[in-house]
Amino acid sequence: MKLDNLSIESLTQIVKVAKDQGVAELKVEAKDFKVSVNFATAPAQIHHVAPMMQAAPVAQATAAPVTPTKAAPSDVGLHVIKSPFVGTFYTSPSPGKPNYVKVGDKVKAGQPLCVLEAMKIMNEIDSEVNGEVVEICVDNESLVEYGQPMFKIKV
Repeated sequence: MKLDNLSIESLTQIVKVAKDQGVAELKVEAKDFKVSVNFATAPAQIHHVAPMMQAAPVAQATAAPVTPTKAAPSDVGLHVIKSPFVGTFYTSPSPGKPNYVKVGDKVKAGQPLCVLEAMKIMNEIDSEVNGEVVEICVDNESLVEYGQPMFKIKV
């Protein structure tokens, strides 16, 4: 199946319908990405290949529901901001511009922290709380997974 414009919601719906109908394997190709899902007896594996000029990293995630993990003792009193979707993490609004935040910065709820790019759409990710940035968990230009911690903020 080849598609030019495909939202994450549409892709999720296609995968759900395929799984519900008992499809063993599904491959979706769009202009800028490829997704392959195998519904074999093991939990479904989703492979997302990010479009890049260099070798593209392959992200793997299971389609099983994500169970929350308990915070490590060192995370007590910290608010963890997690990735709302799979994408590329950028610390600044554009190349050559200063980073949105750095460790030690005080932030307010609604203040931009980073940009996540998905399917060539840039999405600003804002702070959910007032506090101090104590850790940036992701390197600039890294691929992040859904639910992956990006920032730890002391509230």
